[in-house]
Amino acid sequence: MSPSLQEIGLAVKRLQWRHHREANRRLSAHAGLSLVQWDVLRHLHEQPDATLHTLAELTFQTDQSMGTLAKRMIDRGLLKRADGPGRATRHSLTEDGQRAYEAGSVVLEGVLAESVGALTDAERVVLHELLLKAAQAGSSPRG
Repeated sequence: MSPSLQEIGLAVKRLQWRHHREANRRLSAHAGLSLVQWDVLRHLHEQPDATLHTLAELTFQTDQSMGTLAKRMIDRGLLKRADGPGRATRHSLTEDGQRAYEAGSVVLEGVLAESVGALTDAERVVLHELLLKAAQAGSSPRG
């Protein structure tokens, strides 16, 4: 018998919760970061000079909470801020931020290796494709 949609949703949530809990624990111990902070560093590594609004969207936060987090990360020397065109404020990694991103990446790879890393390459490809497909289906308008 096939699992119900609720059982599948719960399995996805349990895996996500496991990743978040373990990543937060290890990032704190080994890199002095939270998962949300590392995620900001990751996105700035991939998109240097991203705006605060873009970072908020990428990290699933409100603009206000991202602004508060960015200020704390600037105060810690992980980010720097520069004025952009118009009222936009751009952010980028400092050298310390880049080092923290790299240290956190090693931690995250370890966390993920213990779960999805146990799958074969072919299984990971299928899982990735299915997750993208499900996410896309849920975001497209019905009509």
